[in-house]
Amino acid sequence: MTTNQQADPLIGRLVDGRYRVRARIARGGMATVYVATDLRLERRIALKVMHAHLSDDSAFQSRFIQEARAAARLADPHVVNVFDQGQDGELAYLVMEYLPGITLRELLREQKRLTIPQTITIMDAVLAGLAAAHRAGIVHRDVKPENVLLAEDGRIKIGDFGLARATTANTATGQQLLGTIAYLAPELVTRGTADARSDIYALGIMLYEMLVGEQPYKGEQPMQIAFQHATESVPRPSVRNPGVPEQLDELVLWATEKSPDERPDDAQQMLDRLREIERGLGIAPAVAAATGSQRSQADSADLTKVMPSTMVIADPTAPAPAAVDNATLLRRRSSRRRARGAFLLTLVLLLATVAGGVGWWFGSGPGSLIAVPSVAGLSYDDAAAALVADGFTPVRGEENSVEVAAGETIRSDPGEGERLDKGAEVTVIVSIGPASHTAETLNGKTEQEARDYLADLRVNVTEQPLVLFSDADEGRVINAFVTPRDGGEAYSCAEGCELLEDDTVELYVSAGAFPDVTGLSVDQATTTLTDKKLEVSGDIIYDFSESMDKDLVIGVADRASEGNWRPGDTVQLIVSKGPELFDVPDVTDRTLVEAKQILEEAGFTAGYAAWGDLPGFGEMARVTAQDPGSDAQLPRGGKVQLSIQLSG
Repeated sequence: MTTNQQADPLIGRLVDGRYRVRARIARGGMATVYVATDLRLERRIALKVMHAHLSDDSAFQSRFIQEARAAARLADPHVVNVFDQGQDGELAYLVMEYLPGITLRELLREQKRLTIPQTITIMDAVLAGLAAAHRAGIVHRDVKPENVLLAEDGRIKIGDFGLARATTANTATGQQLLGTIAYLAPELVTRGTADARSDIYALGIMLYEMLVGEQPYKGEQPMQIAFQHATESVPRPSVRNPGVPEQLDELVLWATEKSPDERPDDAQQMLDRLREIERGLGIAPAVAAATGSQRSQADSADLTKVMPSTMVIADPTAPAPAAVDNATLLRRRSSRRRARGAFLLTLVLLLATVAGGVGWWFGSGPGSLIAVPSVAGLSYDDAAAALVADGFTPVRGEENSVEVAAGETIRSDPGEGERLDKGAEVTVIVSIGPASHTAETLNGKTEQEARDYLADLRVNVTEQPLVLFSDADEGRVINAFVTPRDGGEAYSCAEGCELLEDDTVELYVSAGAFPDVTGLSVDQATTTLTDKKLEVSGDIIYDFSESMDKDLVIGVADRASEGNWRPGDTVQLIVSKGPELFDVPDVTDRTLVEAKQILEEAGFTAGYAAWGDLPGFGEMARVTAQDPGSDAQLPRGGKVQLSIQLSG
């Protein structure tokens, strides 16, 4: 990391004569964020700088400036403050509040699943900040854990309004569907439209992820995930985490309804319901409880009930009631569940009464056996407690798993539903995560050999390798890079490495030697290069050559960017103009010594009668004629034949 920061040309630079860049914090697809010092106000700030290659793109510049304007309109303790926006030469930047800490994504990577108090604290703050945005008519459009900042001092803020739009312009099509696919509302997939309720859907997915430790939908391709958002209903978090209270189950289901009309209207309505749940569970958000000043203005208002009582109209001639609001639908759904619960309780009591009449069956007959409960998805401690409660003796077992997170139970042995004697041992098989493998050297293998070998290790391989010209034989692996399944920097595995199942490997495969076209005609060179799937530029470089005849290829220009040539690259030919010619100087009427010196200094050699080399004759001999003459040109090293005679 230190090397990368030292190589960053912005480190140490004074931006706009005011902001001294200290270090790089993070890098994204559109911008890089630095910590800097505002020399005028003597405070630390976060400086968000648009990537240089986007600075000429007016659409990106517009989005960048829009982020500043959208965030600057918000004055809420749970929204990252934007102080300034400007341009320093080609450098477009935002000046934002600096919050040392981590993102919610980093916390989830560390803890996987959050506790109920943690979840409520974070959701309360995020909803408060988003409620302020919705009141200002701003839809965030990119709600996800990466954009929730958890400061070291306990503050929780939502930032990165780079995709924000006014609610009056809520259509998003094509390239505008830029929100992260895992949090994409169904209406964005099916109709390309977004409003405040699309943010609510993303919050529901984020709430599910905090409670369960993973997102509800998975898929190898983004479109598979988007299709699930559009066609499936989000399951209850308690299916994967039995410790989730029913009230939070219901909040997730309400926020993630497929139809926007059945969700909360905005973040304030969802926040009101969350605070009712907080009071019901007796849990107060840690940050809000510790710092009363950080509550949103909604705290001082009368908390409106989310689930009002349904009005009963006695007069049959009265008009039909208005459409039932979303909260009432939620209340009715809860009522139906309570009714089902009462029915099941009655049924259980009835069965217990019958069981009393046939006690011998359950006391000493087959009925004395106990069914193994389901423990999949629980921690070992929770699974063991469930087994002990049912009369079994739990034994811990471990197994590698790609699908089940480390620390969660995969299954039991004997399995769920099998009937055993009371006190029997049941092995709880707990996931220890993906298995680790020591990969052997991949360089030198054929592409298929490498793919087969990695498949045996249960490692993913990208569909298309990176093909490069090299000294290795065609089709041989010349490098390989591993991308960890949990994210992080890719690393080389060319000479072998340690990797985990479900990691992804990209192979670099040789296309053979780059074709040598030296000495060929332009047509021959073009054919040779295109046969190797290379493009040939029509813009030829002509240069003099002492060794190559005119119109023959000397070589090719350097590749536009560093690295090996690749099929599909464009090659520029360098073609000979023949040797460079120079003017022959006039040496007539010069002594032989003078003529030789002049010709040698001009890069030529002199030819003359042999007696001219006799001692003393060079000074006495005088040039009477030369061939070629001074009106001719010769290449360097060319010979000029001199006619000499002794001067009188």
